[in-house]
Amino acid sequence: MVQRAIVVDDSSFQRNIVTNTIENWFDVIGTASNGKEAIEVFREKRPDVITMDIMMPEMNGIESLRRIKDISPETTIVMVTSVSQDEKMREAAKAGADGYVTKPVDTEALRNEFDDVLDFPVSR
Repeated sequence: MVQRAIVVDDSSFQRNIVTNTIENWFDVIGTASNGKEAIEVFREKRPDVITMDIMMPEMNGIESLRRIKDISPETTIVMVTSVSQDEKMREAAKAGADGYVTKPVDTEALRNEFDDVLDFPVSR
């Protein structure tokens, strides 16, 4: 069974890059442009996997991560963030992030991260 995913990033350019990268591995069923919208899309679509930016307007990715994990701890959430955000990544890990990759998104790095956090390898 193909897992369902949503992509969350305030940059439409980054949403498109991540969506195009993971659509061969997952059924991308939605996107969101901030953490508040991510929670709404999550509740409506119930994805198995989420990629989540950290720095976003209205609600950051860490707060959104916490709220989604409170609802559904089994949902896999991989943070996608800038290299310079080490402290934020530690905070995200404490909040329950399953993994992370840095921007600019590298296909192989993202695939390897999903391979590490999922119980099966993503399609090659």
